[in-house]
Amino acid sequence: MKRLSASNLARRLFKSNSLHTYSQSPKENIENTGSYDAINVILNHDFSEGLHLWRTNCCNAFVVPAGSGNYKGVAEDVGCSYAVVTNRNECWQGLEQDITSRISAGCVYTVSACVGASGTFHGSTDVQATLRLVFQNAETSYLFISKKSVTKEGWQMLEGSFSLSTMPNQVVFYLEGPSPGSDLLIKSVIITCPSLTDYESSRLTSSCTDDERIIINTNFDDRLNSWSGRGCKVVCHDCMTDGNINPASGKYFASATERTQSWNGIQQDITGRVKQKLAYEMTAIVRLHGHNANSADVRGTLWVQAADNREQYIGIAKVQATDKDWVQLQGKFLLNESPSKAVIFLEGPPPGTDILLNSLVVNYAAKPPPPLPPVVENAVFGVNIITNAHLKNGTNGWFPLGNCRMNVETGSPRIIPPMARDSLGSQEPLSGRYIAVTNRTETWMGPAQLITEKVKLYLTYQVSSWVKIGQASGPQNVSVALGVDDQWVNGGQVEVNDDQWHEIGGSFRIEKQAAKVMVYVQGPPAGVDLMVAGLHVFPVDRRARFNHLKRQTEKIRKRDVILKFSGSDSAFLLGTSVRVRQKQSSFPFGSCICRTNMDNEDFNDFFVKNFNWAVFGNELKWYSTEAQQGKFNYRDADELLDFCTRNDIQVRGHCIFWEVESTVQAWIRSLNNNDLMTALQNRLSGLLTRYKGKFKHYDVNNEMMHGSYYQERLGKEIWANMFKRAHQLDPSAILFVNDYHVEDGCDTRSSPEKYIEHILELQDQGATVGGIGIQGHIDYPVGPIVCSALDKLSILGLPIWFTEVDVSSSNEHVRADDLEVMLREAFAHPAVEGVILWGFWELFMSRENAHLVNAEGDINEAGRRYLALKQEWLSNAHGHIDEQGQFNFRGFHGSYEVDVATASKKITKTFVVDKGDDALVISIDT
Repeated sequence: MKRLSASNLARRLFKSNSLHTYSQSPKENIENTGSYDAINVILNHDFSEGLHLWRTNCCNAFVVPAGSGNYKGVAEDVGCSYAVVTNRNECWQGLEQDITSRISAGCVYTVSACVGASGTFHGSTDVQATLRLVFQNAETSYLFISKKSVTKEGWQMLEGSFSLSTMPNQVVFYLEGPSPGSDLLIKSVIITCPSLTDYESSRLTSSCTDDERIIINTNFDDRLNSWSGRGCKVVCHDCMTDGNINPASGKYFASATERTQSWNGIQQDITGRVKQKLAYEMTAIVRLHGHNANSADVRGTLWVQAADNREQYIGIAKVQATDKDWVQLQGKFLLNESPSKAVIFLEGPPPGTDILLNSLVVNYAAKPPPPLPPVVENAVFGVNIITNAHLKNGTNGWFPLGNCRMNVETGSPRIIPPMARDSLGSQEPLSGRYIAVTNRTETWMGPAQLITEKVKLYLTYQVSSWVKIGQASGPQNVSVALGVDDQWVNGGQVEVNDDQWHEIGGSFRIEKQAAKVMVYVQGPPAGVDLMVAGLHVFPVDRRARFNHLKRQTEKIRKRDVILKFSGSDSAFLLGTSVRVRQKQSSFPFGSCICRTNMDNEDFNDFFVKNFNWAVFGNELKWYSTEAQQGKFNYRDADELLDFCTRNDIQVRGHCIFWEVESTVQAWIRSLNNNDLMTALQNRLSGLLTRYKGKFKHYDVNNEMMHGSYYQERLGKEIWANMFKRAHQLDPSAILFVNDYHVEDGCDTRSSPEKYIEHILELQDQGATVGGIGIQGHIDYPVGPIVCSALDKLSILGLPIWFTEVDVSSSNEHVRADDLEVMLREAFAHPAVEGVILWGFWELFMSRENAHLVNAEGDINEAGRRYLALKQEWLSNAHGHIDEQGQFNFRGFHGSYEVDVATASKKITKTFVVDKGDDALVISIDT
């Protein structure tokens, strides 16, 4: 499966011709512009391969080969192939091509199409170029590119351009437009982006030639050749259910039928056709069939077996399919090592449901250019976008959501809520007026405003308000929510449990243009009155916050150092040159790693160079070490631990137990309570005895704020007993609680206040809680909200670690900003003693668009930002020894090397700057 260079591949695929010679067939996909070569996004752009890769849109088409003479109504024999789109009954019917994998957001593309028309129309008719954009929620929009008036007299050039601010799930280019009954003629289509020239090689080598094709018989033209059933039967069809199910494209489709397990499906052996450390993209067209098969997930999975017989299942993609229509299943994968065997297959729906497959293609994943940073014009940070927030004009600008009633009353707080004070600009005190909402018959009813025209894309907004509720039975949740078209966005939550005003704080960001954005306050049950005061929604100035955090970091992460020189040459040391270099920071920065990552040398190299702590993704969890009762597998964990030990990497143990029921193995759930208690004791003794002294931390029982499986089965004190027994077995390990949504204000179950109560209750029961784990899976981080949570938790006097940090945005510049927020807030807070990222390599993270390094090893903007911060937090100094025989500097905690060049020799010494309030004096004998 030879990969060709850009020039070789171009020569194999295309003949050379000038773009501007339209009387000849433009046989190339590389446009010669004189100064550079721009790559054509459209494949088979001149129909030299017939209609390959083109699709008709509810009409018919064929290709007139070169030299076949002129088609009816065409004034000239053009001497090259061209497409004829016929049997058109609507203006929008035409010819289309999916270009999703070959374009990127932020680039400007130019379109040139040589088009014509024939038929019974009089005078002229229009041909139009359009993009169909399909987003994740199946919303479809259309982007007009250009149109050209054509006649029967000859060919015309349709030219235009387009750019996408965000990348949809699917982008389809198509030509449409002649009046119904007329035929659309297309000689060639060229779409180029001059700025892509740096990426020519990656783009061209991402295309699969025939001899590099990974999937054989992709659309079943050769019936079931190369396909087989995975534990079930496969059948080839041209239609089903009396013609009600037909192929989406081509002549045939396959069904995986008589499925008795969810993993049964259709498969193809692709051994030898995929290589290690290359990113591939799978695209499949699927649907369901069978009784009770209305909707179910269909998954694309790759099974690989290594030379040592180690097996791995790689999830590629998942889509919710139905029995109503074909849907696209698309995803990427990468192999860290060359497998001895590889099989790709579809699975997922419940037994008895057939999986239908129309086509499946695997290609090298296109490597798009990095997106541009978003441009936000006229951003006014710290200014509230809510109309009449102080209610000076009654309820003007507000409306009730639902049939509730709103009135303005007085008696609410006049101070800005604490979490918003540092972010808001110059603000007058609140008015003391609030909206009282009564006659609520649904939980979602409350005060609302439309802010569609005020919200700017890619800006992070902070949400702040005071809220109170009327008489209710027990604590109730109140939230600020946003309706973004048909999606609900969480803007912050708080639990209200008394007749007091409570602060609510949160954040949001919109990365796709919305037709309607509404903010509203909701939450208490029907019949409970809701009161809202001082609602603020405003963009945050992250740069201003960063300047504040830099000053804080200077205070808590650095120490004054005095290098005191002495020795036989001390009389001659005045003015001697001194150079100090920090070799390593003592602050823990770590990452999640998995056993399969270790087969990728590039992954290992980046990890070892840029992290000093690790946590295992799944390898230490109970469902990995004992998937079946009594059958233990510590091999993966052992190998990871050996790797970390060899590279001087400290390791956190994650996790002994996991309290969320969905993560508990079936065999454990089937045990009676006595046997369950025995199994827990065996798990504790087996794990902690085996690894005694090797893991610095343990997350004892993961996510107790979001689950209660073991507690419900074995009683309230089981949580504390887990800690006590773990401490007995390995006294050297620091035992952590660990949970999510502690720091972002969007989950009342794990608010800082609830987390504190939880820890205190464990300690009251004798649990040896030694550390607080905040996972840090966060959306739209806002510094003051994160800092507020840290301030509250710090009263416990325990070390705080961010244990699973990841941030996500399709734009890597926005992702980098989010990551910088989290890292700076952590590093500037005295209670935080370590930060672990939940991975960094694309396709090996649990969250999409969260990676720092792209699949094939390219560091993106988020990765560059991380490395820049690591460099910023190292100290270097140079100067000369003073009259007291000293050299003074202030440096970050960590290990250092100092070079001293005296008149007779050069001396190099090492020393460590640890934490301390007093100046550290280091004596150096010269």
